[in-house]
Amino acid sequence: MTKYLFEANYVGEGIKGLMRDGGTKRRDAVDEALKSVGGSLESFYYAFGETDVLGIFDIPDQADAVALSLMINSTGAVNLRLKPLMSPQDIDDAAQKTPSYRAPGQ
Repeated sequence: MTKYLFEANYVGEGIKGLMRDGGTKRRDAVDEALKSVGGSLESFYYAFGETDVLGIFDIPDQADAVALSLMINSTGAVNLRLKPLMSPQDIDDAAQKTPSYRAPGQ
């Protein structure tokens, strides 16, 4: 499972739907969407300012995350952004690798 940080903003009809349905029902909708692709919701918070909603979820693989993001964004009611999260061990593993690279102009 991969963890993702999600950030979302309600847009147009999405704002009206949030006002009509309430925050709990929208969180439940996210939870059900994640379950449909084998994922689970770790945390879910509302905020104000630059971001309306943020949280963390686990999902089996990148393709499931992209499929869910495409489906949600295609509604036009929510602008969803995902960021994959890495553990300290993931960084340790990456630091042990030695890729080849030539910088521009060298």
